[in-house]
Amino acid sequence: MRTVSMQRNILLFSFLFFPVLLLLMFVLYPLFELIRLSFTDWNGMDAKQVYIGFDNYIKMFTDSSDVWLSLRNNGYYFLFHLIMIPLELAIAVVLDSKIRASKFFKTIVFMPYIINGVAISYMFAFFYSPINGGLNGILEVLGLGSLIQNWLTNESIVNLSLVFVSIWRFSGFHVILFLAGLQAIPQDQFEAAKIDGASSTQNFWYIIVPGVKKVLEVLLFLNVVGALQVFDIPYIMTQGGPGHASSTFTLYTLETAFKFNNFGMASAMGITMLVLIIVLNSVQKRLFNLKGVDEE
Repeated sequence: MRTVSMQRNILLFSFLFFPVLLLLMFVLYPLFELIRLSFTDWNGMDAKQVYIGFDNYIKMFTDSSDVWLSLRNNGYYFLFHLIMIPLELAIAVVLDSKIRASKFFKTIVFMPYIINGVAISYMFAFFYSPINGGLNGILEVLGLGSLIQNWLTNESIVNLSLVFVSIWRFSGFHVILFLAGLQAIPQDQFEAAKIDGASSTQNFWYIIVPGVKKVLEVLLFLNVVGALQVFDIPYIMTQGGPGHASSTFTLYTLETAFKFNNFGMASAMGITMLVLIIVLNSVQKRLFNLKGVDEE
């Protein structure tokens, strides 16, 4: 028995050794190094790293209005994706019903998520082009020439233009997640509701919405993380412009590191983003738990 137990322990150790080693090397060590660098003024090149305490964190929110502007721009992505969630759920409900060519429509809905983000950004940059772009051309054909804009250089609408691209790219993925949640709901609940004479609206509010609660919680978490980490769309389409009007927190962090050679400040911004994600996720979980207690 002792030999069998020892062999089992050796096997478990062998399986866990390399994953734990990779975790330490590529997750924990970089995290602690990032925290250490956030308390220095390192420029990314000099061997000397001067410890400056919390100066980077203080300057981040007091000396730079661009940080607040970037966070506000991140808020656009979070807010509009949040508004889209009920529509995504409604689309999932329709696709989950017995409609013709439902598999085809599911594939079409999911296709934008499969396409590379860089390709999508370049495609929409051409679509928004004021010279030969498709959007202005469509508006002109429809007789809506008064709505023609420079979609990516107008500070008042550039973020809305970019958010639309993000919604187009990720909404299909959210619909597929909702479809997975809908298929996990026991059919006997719908049959019992039908016997009781429940309407479609009542089925939606009292069976479907509670049934996809876990999916909704995952989507809200992905929304928070995605909104704070959005980078490729504004970087490729506008480079954060005009000025810093469409810059996001991640984009501004990378500019701070590689354009202004302030790796200490960029590290502090990276830690701040991590803390924001943890805090917002904790608040979200608390709200869901409170709601669950009230329902009970």
